[in-house]
Amino acid sequence: MELTIDKFESWSPVKERPLIISGPCSAESEEQLMDTCTQLYKEGIRVMRAGVWKPRTRPGGFEGIGKEALGWIQNVKKELGVKFAVEVANPDHVEACLAAGIDILWVGARSTVNPFTVQEIADSLVGVDVPVLIKNPINPDLALWLGAIERINKAGITKIGAIHRGFSSFQKTKYRNVPAWQFPIELKREFPEMPLFGDPSHICGNREMLLDVAQKGLDLNYDGLMIESHRDPDNAWSDAKQQVTPARLGEMVRELKPKSAHSTDATFNHFMEQMRDQIDNADREILEALANRMRLVEKMGEFKRDNNVTIFQVDRWNEIYKSRAEWGKSLSLSPDFVEETYKLIHVASIKQQTEIMAKVPAGGEK
Repeated sequence: MELTIDKFESWSPVKERPLIISGPCSAESEEQLMDTCTQLYKEGIRVMRAGVWKPRTRPGGFEGIGKEALGWIQNVKKELGVKFAVEVANPDHVEACLAAGIDILWVGARSTVNPFTVQEIADSLVGVDVPVLIKNPINPDLALWLGAIERINKAGITKIGAIHRGFSSFQKTKYRNVPAWQFPIELKREFPEMPLFGDPSHICGNREMLLDVAQKGLDLNYDGLMIESHRDPDNAWSDAKQQVTPARLGEMVRELKPKSAHSTDATFNHFMEQMRDQIDNADREILEALANRMRLVEKMGEFKRDNNVTIFQVDRWNEIYKSRAEWGKSLSLSPDFVEETYKLIHVASIKQQTEIMAKVPAGGEK
C-alpha cells in the first residue's frame, strides 16, 4: 500500500532537527506537570508529552489521572505557549484530546499490537487533521506496525509518523525492550518519506543508557526523539528508573551529535562511491558462497532422504554454531553477529532439506 504522507517540515511544531519531545511519563498533579514543563521550557524544549491514561501490565498500579489531566495540560500550553503530545488508546481518548486541543496524538505499543483497537482509533480520526505518531508493537512484528500505520493513514490522517520504542524479548538483555534496529530500518526503507522517532526511554528502561541509544537513533537518521523527563525522577509514580531531570535532559540534548543524511563534499562523495562499489562486489561474493553452500545442502538432503536419515542432527548443529563463532572471532567479527547469521542460514538449510524429503527420488515410489 502507498501512504499519503505530508512532508514532516510542513507540520512539525518546530523546525530544528532533531525534534525533541519530552515530559513526564505520567501527569501526577497540576503542580508537578507545570513545574516539570517549565523547567523543560528553560532547556529549550517546545514540544511536551505526558501520560494521561497509563495502560499497566497488571491492575492495581497507577493508571493515570485521566481526563482531569487534560485541563492541566491546557494550562501548561497557555502558560508556556508549547505544543503537547498525548497517548490515546480508544475513541473516547481521541475525543477528549481533540476537545482539549492536544496537538499530537500517539498510539502506544499495547494498542498497535491489536488491529481491532487500531481500527477503532482510526475510525474516530476520520475527518480530523492532527498529527498521529504510531509506536511499534510490543512484539517484533513489522507487519503489525505497518498495518497500524496503514489503518491510521486510510482514515485520512496524512500527518503521520512512527516511534521506535523497542521490542519485548524472552531473552535477558541490558535493555528493557531490545532495539532490534533492523525493524525501524526496514520500516524507513518501506516508507522513506515518513518521519521516524526514537524512544530511548522505553528501549533502555534506565537513564544511564539513554544518551548512547539516543545518539544511535540520530546516527540512523531519525527525525526526532521522545524522552521522558520528571522534576524528581526517583519519586515518579511510573517508570522512575528511565526518567531524567529537565536539567539532565538539556545536557543530553546538547551532547547529542546530529548527523546529516548527505554531504556536499566532493572528496567524501567520491570516497563513498568507491567504497560502495567494493561493498557491492563483496556482497556478490557472499551470495555466490551462500548459493554454493545451499547446493551442498541440497546434495546432503537427497542423501539423507535416500538413506532414511533425519534432517536435523543436534550434535552437528552445535558444532557449527560454536565453530563458526570462533572462526568469526578470529576474523574480527562479532560472535553475536556470526551466531545470528548462522541461525538464519540453518533455518534456510532445514527448509530446503524438508522440501527435498517430500520429493520422490528419481526412479523411486512415493
